[in-house]
Amino acid sequence: MVNISETRPSRRRPLLRAAAATVAAAGMVFTGATTATAQSLEMPSDNALFNGGLSLACQYAPADMLERCGQYEHFSSDSPAVLSVNPFTTYIVVLGAGLYEDGSIRPVLEQRLQAALRLANQYPTAPIIVTGGVPQNGVTEARAMNDWLVGAGVFPGRITQEDRSGSTVQNAQFSNRILEERGATAAVVVTNDFHLNRGVLNFRQAVGGRIPITGVVA
Repeated sequence: MVNISETRPSRRRPLLRAAAATVAAAGMVFTGATTATAQSLEMPSDNALFNGGLSLACQYAPADMLERCGQYEHFSSDSPAVLSVNPFTTYIVVLGAGLYEDGSIRPVLEQRLQAALRLANQYPTAPIIVTGGVPQNGVTEARAMNDWLVGAGVFPGRITQEDRSGSTVQNAQFSNRILEERGATAAVVVTNDFHLNRGVLNFRQAVGGRIPITGVVA
């Protein structure tokens, strides 16, 4: 077994092979295949793994390996495949950021909302969670995000406000309760590039492997 804690970027091929085996095994579960083995399947290239296979592998990594696995993922602004696979029960989750003292939105949060709006328009049946508390001038981050999206033309009934969280960990924990109650099949975390790996990790920890979690760079 690969000891990920000892893996270095210059020696990442063993991790990639382990991830590929996990992807292959997961593929057999999804398709019901019983005669093939992960080792017997053709090993995908490094690029193929980084373009999605590794993300799949990280969904099913043991809890104590999630953080290490996620360090090798490379998210982008592209729309994730899970939204195309099931655009009705895959949730778009927008992470909040601190508001100005008057309750208005800072540029860093507007970048997240612009990315979420693009996804919302591309997948008009996908429900949305806006998550963030920490009110300013009586306005929570979730309320400010909700109002921005509605003002941009998103139907209000698509949006659920999670307005109690005060950290990324709480964003994940409180949003997970909503995802579980609503029967979500996947979630796409939307935030800035400097925040996304941590956000995806916290959400994967919160859902405990129940549903896949991926991310989009704002």
